[in-house]
Amino acid sequence: MPPKPIPTHFLCIPLVTATSRQQLGASLSSFRADVTSLESFGVPDQAIRPIGTLHLTLGVMRFPEDEGLEKAVALLRSIIPRQLLADIAVSPPAVEEGNGTGPLPSTLSVTLKGLHSMQSPAKASVLYAPPVDSGSLTKFCEKLRSVFQDAGLMMEDNRPLLLHATILNTIYVKGKGASRGGKGKGRERLTIDARQILDRYDDYVWIENSPVEKVAICKMGAKKQENGDEIYEVEAEIDVV
Repeated sequence: MPPKPIPTHFLCIPLVTATSRQQLGASLSSFRADVTSLESFGVPDQAIRPIGTLHLTLGVMRFPEDEGLEKAVALLRSIIPRQLLADIAVSPPAVEEGNGTGPLPSTLSVTLKGLHSMQSPAKASVLYAPPVDSGSLTKFCEKLRSVFQDAGLMMEDNRPLLLHATILNTIYVKGKGASRGGKGKGRERLTIDARQILDRYDDYVWIENSPVEKVAICKMGAKKQENGDEIYEVEAEIDVV
């Protein structure tokens, strides 16, 4: 079986803005100090993602030697977010328990609350914070993803869109994990028992009502900065508001 193609770029909503940075930074620093403490959970510090990397991924793309990237950039710059928001606002309103009915808002904000695991909590390698969403944010992101899918620029993925901000990922822990099972397939990702972590952070608010400001195409592979943070290289971005 041929190796699975590796994505080179991704479409996303960056979460670090002038509005959100202070609250998000404080929330992440508090989480890091807690879960990495040997008196608490002893999670390796490298597993906690730097603040500059936090985003909501809408889909991934592959442009070997940047072939096709120019088309993706042009498509992004042709999008008018306000029109997408207007389309959402005039679409048939969703009925949600306890919320009644009514048109979706014409502006977007993000609240990240809680902590979930991508895997079994007892053997977790990725923990993420989900956005609290009444429907407008998801609909907006689904429309954006559809534009790129219809243009043939997204790598195929038939799964429903799962908006999430990765908070912890053990793949970045160097020198940990080992080949298991005796099959000689190399090192396996470190896993942690995250059940108590998830319980403790079930209602944790990372950011609250932070306006969505940009949609961006970023290059895979966060780059270290002089201040110790890490960020993804932005190939192109557009303003949402």
